[in-house]
Amino acid sequence: MTALAGWENFYVIVGSAAGALIGLEFVVVTLIADSPTLRVTEGFAAFATPTIVHFGVVLLLSAVVSAPWHKIGTVSVVWGLVGLSGIVYAVIVSRRTRVQTIYQPVFEDWLFHVLFPFAAYAMLAGSAYVAHSHARPALFVVGAATLLLLFVGIHNAWDAVTYHVLVKKREQGEAERRRDHNESIGSKGAS
Repeated sequence: MTALAGWENFYVIVGSAAGALIGLEFVVVTLIADSPTLRVTEGFAAFATPTIVHFGVVLLLSAVVSAPWHKIGTVSVVWGLVGLSGIVYAVIVSRRTRVQTIYQPVFEDWLFHVLFPFAAYAMLAGSAYVAHSHARPALFVVGAATLLLLFVGIHNAWDAVTYHVLVKKREQGEAERRRDHNESIGSKGAS
């Protein structure tokens, strides 16, 4: 019995959730695509794309850890590389978040878009380092990092949807009301 035995159900559940949430993200992006905003690509690069990446990493880790490995060594190298790559990606996201001008991030944004993902990827990298000597605790750290990325993705997806529904739609409605008001004043003045 390997150290990975018993983790199958966990990763089936987590991986399925990540896959479903990726699909929902595509639906949401399609639905909000008709609300034009300036500089939307820089906002997507800072906020939407990382959410899909985190869900994709959860799906990848679920597949990798669920594979029938005989020893933990090879799989720990894979999740370690994912962790190191994720650390680099978190730094890139931090830069994108800092330079984008479509939205002024608040503390919660920095926490969920930069700090928590960085921590999750660091947990993956660190657990790969100790997996040979402490396999069971390392697997729990991988599980915790996977869940952290899943919940970060859920939070960020919800945050993006509510921002577009509550803030952008309201701004769009106010702009339309101002335009209609100005048009009605203009037509009265022309009469």
